[in-house]
Amino acid sequence: MKAQFAIIGIAMLLAATSCRTSKDSLNYFEDTRATNDIEFNLQDCKIKLEPHDELFISVTSLMPEATAQYNLPLANPAKLGSLQESSQMRQQTYVVDSNGDIKFPMLGQIHVEGMTTEQLAGYLTEEISKEVKDPIVKVELVNFKVSVLGEVRMPGTITIPGERVSILDALGQAQDMTEYGDRSNVLVIREENGKATYHYINLNKSDVMTSPYYFLRQNDVVVVSPNKVRQDNSKYNNNNAYKLQVTSTIVSACSVIASLVIALTVK
Repeated sequence: MKAQFAIIGIAMLLAATSCRTSKDSLNYFEDTRATNDIEFNLQDCKIKLEPHDELFISVTSLMPEATAQYNLPLANPAKLGSLQESSQMRQQTYVVDSNGDIKFPMLGQIHVEGMTTEQLAGYLTEEISKEVKDPIVKVELVNFKVSVLGEVRMPGTITIPGERVSILDALGQAQDMTEYGDRSNVLVIREENGKATYHYINLNKSDVMTSPYYFLRQNDVVVVSPNKVRQDNSKYNNNNAYKLQVTSTIVSACSVIASLVIALTVK
């Protein structure tokens, strides 16, 4: 009887330890528990313009007629083949070509690749000021999106309304990781200079905030890897499925053989 109680006690202790370990593995920035005051210099999060970016640029002033020639004409945003057409006209957007250029009214071709939207707005303001007094230039990146895949509750592509998004923001938009997400092994895939680069980051460590991959760029892909529990479950389920398939095949074969034996015996 005492041995049974001892075994039960050990089992409960192991279960409690297992639960605690699992809980700890779900925490972000575990190293912050050791201190209440940690400071980091965050990486520059300003987005640099790249080919295929889509820009909204508007130019206004106290005299709208003076800046009208610097704006693209209005257009109907309804998509081709749509049964319903939008009655609200909108200003067209610019798409950065493969050379990193846009064609701007009156100013011609402008190389914008590598600029921030603020720098482009400043450049346009300076150039337009040569002809128009006190122009107001607004530049927005309208196709800033990232994808979040893997062990998250809502995988998919997320459109970013502003120009600053951290990996935590993206995970928040994806409804956070599942309990099977490996916070120490998160992959960020990024296209730089025409090449795909990748980097693994550890969200259990707070110094990830100093990583150049902490703030995401347009078209980044975040992939949350499954933890060991998920991988083991997957292997277990695959093995069981294989065993079930083999067993089913053997049973079917035995059934066919038995039918043949019975048929031959009857004859």
